[in-house]
Amino acid sequence: MSTVTRADTINRPPGRRAQSAVQYTLGIVSGLLMALIAAAQIQPVASQFMQAMNGSMERMDRQMATAPMNGNADHDFASMMIPHHKGAIDMAKAELIYGKDPVIRRLAQEILVDQQSEIDAMQLWLERTAAGNPQKEK
Repeated sequence: MSTVTRADTINRPPGRRAQSAVQYTLGIVSGLLMALIAAAQIQPVASQFMQAMNGSMERMDRQMATAPMNGNADHDFASMMIPHHKGAIDMAKAELIYGKDPVIRRLAQEILVDQQSEIDAMQLWLERTAAGNPQKEK
């Protein structure tokens, strides 16, 4: 009778069943790695979007808090709405960079145009008011 030593079992090539189990395990590990890589690629995009949104909100809040006020409701409204609209523009830009839905992207494009137009109108009103020539709207 022959004796099988540990060295014999370690050096022996794996049988068909063992090879199949190894291949199966490698397949699972490979699939998990691919899923992790995909998740790692997705996460930075979501993280970058949230950083852009948070940054725009923080800037907007800071600028609104330091907007020049004089006690005139019309002036103070325009003065605070300008940074508010700039924040909306920054958020719309983030949507255009990271968003995929065509309806929301179109809304973001409209926000860019509309909010900038309103900023321009408020800045013009503030300039005219500061120059002592307030423009009354009808």
